Amino acid sequence: MTADVVRLRPPLHRVSPRALWYWAARAAVLWIVLLAAQAIWWFADSDGARLSHLVVGAAWLVLAAAHLTVMPQWRYRVHRWEATDTAVYTQTGWLSQERRIAPISRVQTVDSERGPIEQLFKLANVTVTTASAAGPIKIDGLAAKDADQLVADLTTRVGQSTGDAT
Repeated sequence: MTADVVRLRPPLHRVSPRALWYWAARAAVLWIVLLAAQAIWWFADSDGARLSHLVVGAAWLVLAAAHLTVMPQWRYRVHRWEATDTAVYTQTGWLSQERRIAPISRVQTVDSERGPIEQLFKLANVTVTTASAAGPIKIDGLAAKDADQLVADLTTRVGQSTGDAT
């Protein structure tokens, strides 16, 4: 007797290529704050240990450059989504990766959000809420038009579902 084996495949759709720039811009803000703190520490230090400040500053710059180069590319390769007649399926993360599937019959709400930075990059985020203890499924970095279409499609599918959404 053989057991049926179900193998998950990655979801079909990638997020928008503009998400690469969005993720890099968000990370750059953090690195700018850290480098500014380093510069303030350097100018405020009266001990004259300039060499140690230069070494630490150089290390920060190397880490920042590596992070801003690698992270967006890595995330873009991992982040995927798919919505079928039966489920919403996502794959997210970069260091820690997660796959989530929510049956359409369990979907309670579908929301779209565009913050100021997302609007600048013409991106949107879609949140699919279920009764799951794991929380909502989020699809970040979609082109705004794709997010609008996904929300409309999911709203139609959920309305046609005979499930109880609990």
